[in-house]
Amino acid sequence: MPDSATRWDIFCAVIDNFGDIGICWRLSRQLVQEHNVAVRLWVDDLQSFQRICPQIDIHAEQQQLFGVNIVHWSSTTDWVQVGIAKVVIEALACTIPLAYQQHMAQEEHKPLWLNLEYLSAEEWVEGCHALPSPQPHLPLDKYFFFPGFTANTGGLLQEATLQQQAEAFMQDAQAQQAFWQHLDVHNSAAFQQKISLFGYDHPQLASLLTCWQQAAKSTLCLVPEGVLAKQLSKLYPELAKQGDCNLGNLRLKVLPFMPQDHYDKLLWACDINFVRGEDSIIRAHWAAKPFIWQIYRQAEQAHLEKLDAFVQRYTQLMPSDVAKALTEFWRAWNTDNHLAQSWQKFSAILLQIAEYNQLWRAELTANGDLASNLVHFVEKKFIMRRNFS
Repeated sequence: MPDSATRWDIFCAVIDNFGDIGICWRLSRQLVQEHNVAVRLWVDDLQSFQRICPQIDIHAEQQQLFGVNIVHWSSTTDWVQVGIAKVVIEALACTIPLAYQQHMAQEEHKPLWLNLEYLSAEEWVEGCHALPSPQPHLPLDKYFFFPGFTANTGGLLQEATLQQQAEAFMQDAQAQQAFWQHLDVHNSAAFQQKISLFGYDHPQLASLLTCWQQAAKSTLCLVPEGVLAKQLSKLYPELAKQGDCNLGNLRLKVLPFMPQDHYDKLLWACDINFVRGEDSIIRAHWAAKPFIWQIYRQAEQAHLEKLDAFVQRYTQLMPSDVAKALTEFWRAWNTDNHLAQSWQKFSAILLQIAEYNQLWRAELTANGDLASNLVHFVEKKFIMRRNFS
């Protein structure tokens, strides 16, 4: 383990509001709390950060929370004064300021520079993980570090006690009831099915809601605040006025944006979880409930290649009929095709998916968690440097 005095700098540019900072905040806290690493987290958008961590002071240039030193990253930052860390993480496609890079190059003992990439299940990731990239403009190497779903990647973010916390919550009726009451849901037991719906806007969403309102099961659908909630509020004026509404056998409820630990509980408390982007899909894996991933759409359906790579890996050991129904609905959710029809098949295999997800979660856990794998990688590189210096 790196010496506790060895500081890490993590740079986060908030691109899509919450996913990037969500990943970086979880990683920073875990490095501090489980690995005794001194972390300085540079964030360029404190307002978005505050949505997932209400304790953030959006006016503070520097603050400390949960042991993490949080610094506002701005164009006026004086990089000469801040000092260079021993480990520098360029997270999720952000670019470290050139002035900081130049100071890295001037250090007698060069910092270890890591490019923490986006999550992908594509095969090429394994071949690129942990490879160095010599920089053409400076005498520095930057190492690619890929989160992923196999032992040949960096694994996924997961705190050491997360699964125990989830199991304890799901076995504690009083804790669940307190959680529902906190969300202003006072009759949660009246619903046979609870669905969390977090996603980007969706042209065919109304057709799926029609399925739910006409289904035999009574359904509570909880929609975290965001673009999808805004879309629903336009479709249903009552929802816009009151924050919830009843549609046949379906009740819709919009939830105010919640801190990360509350969102985890929402995933644990629901029977089905619709998730989007990167942070929420990782948490859905650990909740082990049936989930549906909405990938950020790209031109010419380029996102489907990434989706197909994950679905192929995820369903590899599923019974063929279960894998087929799941794949059809995931495809429909990400392309708008035959959404209502494919939902009927998907909803019929929920029990099989839930059982399979227990095995899938165990397989992912065996790969090690991202924070620990990062620490081990850094330790190995520092030992190699000492041996060859």
